[in-house]
Amino acid sequence: MIDSPGPQDIRKKIEALGPWFHNLHLPGGEQTAPDHFLGDFPDYKWREIAPFLPADLKSWRVLDIGCNAGFYSFELARRGASVTALDLNPVYLAQARWAAEIYGLERCIEFRRMQVYELAHCTETWDLVLFMGVFYHLRYPMLGLDTVAQKVGRLMVFQTLTMPGEEVLEDTVDRGIYEREPMCHPGWPKLAFIEGRLADDPTNWWAPNHAGVLAMLRSAGMRVTAMPGREVYLCEPDPEHPSWASDWGRPEYEAAAGLRRTDRSVANGDS
Repeated sequence: MIDSPGPQDIRKKIEALGPWFHNLHLPGGEQTAPDHFLGDFPDYKWREIAPFLPADLKSWRVLDIGCNAGFYSFELARRGASVTALDLNPVYLAQARWAAEIYGLERCIEFRRMQVYELAHCTETWDLVLFMGVFYHLRYPMLGLDTVAQKVGRLMVFQTLTMPGEEVLEDTVDRGIYEREPMCHPGWPKLAFIEGRLADDPTNWWAPNHAGVLAMLRSAGMRVTAMPGREVYLCEPDPEHPSWASDWGRPEYEAAAGLRRTDRSVANGDS
């Protein structure tokens, strides 16, 4: 833990590391983003999720994807978990590392600067995976979801921006090639593509509907067990329905994830 910095030192450091997206409540009462446009974020979101997770996470390995300033990582570490926290943004990682020292949790959390897709090259798995606020920022969303799902040992908390509507059309298993009208049904799984910007953010690429989230999670080998909050899905691996990426789709997944090499002479059309 950092040696007892005073309130003025804390405020200066908060300002130097800003801007902040996570409002952290630091020892002594200082906050990193007290005027956040979403309110006390992500504390209010954590209060929805927390009751659905074990209070004692000792011996659990946790992966926090898109950790930002580390709010969720800190809460899970306080429950005894060993946390691996990923983010691509060096500013967020600097905030998280500093806050971890302030909280005295630096030994419980390993911070890594990584892309989601790079997890395909990791042999590790985690008991609990938080995959929140990331999916809709991915240019290649199913590659990301297929990759993450394979790293889940027990539970995953999945959150994404979604389209309006809660309808779910149950019968979507098969149709004739010209029988496409059902796709217009509000409950057909859909993934809206955002060309340009949403909320002035050029990385907001996708917005699935509720049925689409359920379908994509099933396709990735996950079973939804609860919805702790709006747009938040608690999932577990479904051994009865293996993921596409671990079954007949494995060769395509490995090629997309860079896990298998294509023979160059074949790729170039040489005989």
